[in-house]
Amino acid sequence: MRFGFFAEHIEKTEYGEKMKAIVCEAFGPVDDLRVKDVADPVAKPGHVVVDVQAAGVNFPDGLLVQGLYQMQPDFPFIPGNEVAGIVCEVGEGVSHVKEGQRVIALSNLGGYAEKVAVKASHVMPLPDPIHVNEGAALVTAHATAHHALKQRAKLQPGETLVVTGAAGGTGLAAVQIGKTMGANVIAVCSTEEKLALAKEYGADVLINYKDKDLKETLKEVTGGKGADVIYECVGGDTFHACSRSMAWEGRLLVVGFAGGEIPKFPVNLALVKGYSVMGVFWGSFTQHDPKGFAENMQELLTWYVQGKVKVVVDEALPLEQATKAMTKVMNREVKGKMVITP
Repeated sequence: MRFGFFAEHIEKTEYGEKMKAIVCEAFGPVDDLRVKDVADPVAKPGHVVVDVQAAGVNFPDGLLVQGLYQMQPDFPFIPGNEVAGIVCEVGEGVSHVKEGQRVIALSNLGGYAEKVAVKASHVMPLPDPIHVNEGAALVTAHATAHHALKQRAKLQPGETLVVTGAAGGTGLAAVQIGKTMGANVIAVCSTEEKLALAKEYGADVLINYKDKDLKETLKEVTGGKGADVIYECVGGDTFHACSRSMAWEGRLLVVGFAGGEIPKFPVNLALVKGYSVMGVFWGSFTQHDPKGFAENMQELLTWYVQGKVKVVVDEALPLEQATKAMTKVMNREVKGKMVITP
């Protein structure tokens, strides 16, 4: 299994006092994870240490601890790649944030803990109007959807955007961002309850793919034209239906495979229909284009304060219940995002 989120090997860090964290000592079931006492991180030059008030839970976190993700860090490691909290230590050479400041941060690993050391370049001030739980859950899912629709698909006002898994963390983000960018948004979900959430946050057309044939329904609701852009994060049969539902010069975004099956793509479809298949790996984008990443995050935070996008927090659980939060995400039982609150 794979998912197009951030992946980078954990950096070695000097440590001091003790803190509590979720520690993975061997690949295995999510339920094997336990809270343990580990050494506090210490800020190296160019880094900051954040007192973690909330950590976002993402689908790749569950894959990572099972050994099913493209990144396989050395043991032991602490999962969790997005956090919000208070800066408690600033390393040499850091000037854009200071101790005591509210921030959000892309931690890569280490987020499921009371503290985490993060590269200063991946730490951003958190505007006061944004709740810490929402800030923690904003970094990965919304930023992935934003990058996918802006840099990869180059979504234009008036185009038709289809979003699969439209009530999950990144799917619901794509619905909101697609509407903000002026698209006509078609939400695809597995239940009426999930569709209702997608509608609440901007979806124009709703499709329950458990009740209707997805390919035929997409053909019907697009007047036979097909979709200009499809944000596909489910995989399996859903991907196959989407690959046959593209408009001329459309863009099929491969975001992830939450359904568990990585599909094989018949390339003749792209040839005959003249559309593009685009991989979305937001983590690589942050490394290859750090300036674009920073600009995207600033735009997202501005939209958030303006009320154009919002993180929907399904549930916030304490660190001791991290496995419950991860399992709920892995089972696709979440509407919006799960958050852990150390």
